[in-house]
Amino acid sequence: MKKAFLVVFISILFSSCIGGYSFTGASISAGTKTFSVDQFINRSRLIQPMLASELTLALINKISSGSSLQSVNDDADISFKGTIIGYSISPVSIQGDDKAAKNRLTISIKVNCVNRKDKKMNFSQTFSRFRDYDSSLSLNDVEEALMKQINEELVEDVFNKAFVNW
Repeated sequence: MKKAFLVVFISILFSSCIGGYSFTGASISAGTKTFSVDQFINRSRLIQPMLASELTLALINKISSGSSLQSVNDDADISFKGTIIGYSISPVSIQGDDKAAKNRLTISIKVNCVNRKDKKMNFSQTFSRFRDYDSSLSLNDVEEALMKQINEELVEDVFNKAFVNW
């Protein structure tokens, strides 16, 4: 009898959660079923050849895994267009001999989001993230790992702006 009650209780608990809770906290307008992400365009002064395609793919993967939306090429309910507007390396920690102890890789993007189901969720915003690295290392040694970390943060920022209302 106790086992039957437990099974019924758990079934009711889970069935009441369906559709009302998202592990990502995503809030998506009713009737919204599709999204599209145009290939990012690289307009920064310093161009990293793989950055645009990696950002595009990362955003598609984040939305696919963090929501129930389906990726489409055209006529999406929510569409994203992104531009890489900055990719720079700068010294950030100067030592006594006027040499940098650390350098900073900064990536900035501008994203336009059009939500056809809920126009008040449209936005055009710049997002920027950075990572510092020891100046004794060459950029070639750390660039791939730093880009991956920065891209994850940028994509999280865009996802939160579009779906979590932060």
